[in-house]
Amino acid sequence: MPNRERSSEKSQTRADFRQRYDDIEARRAALIARLTSLGEAARHHPAYKRALTLLNATFRRAKLAQRLAILHAAAWLIDVLEKLTSIT
Repeated sequence: MPNRERSSEKSQTRADFRQRYDDIEARRAALIARLTSLGEAARHHPAYKRALTLLNATFRRAKLAQRLAILHAAAWLIDVLEKLTSIT
């Protein structure tokens, strides 16, 4: 069968998927750590809850290909929160 994957190709594909999955999970954990390290003023801001929603519920519902974009959006929102809380 010409279109059939060989077992070595299949295991390589799984390894690539697992590596991407682990990298994205590590980035998510780093963003959650950044978010939780913000002060009390940031926790009262509505964007804080939205960032948590992005990093938890929205992230979990999304497919792997979409998760990177969600992490970028959450990182941007955390950057905004950091700038807002450093001003006040």
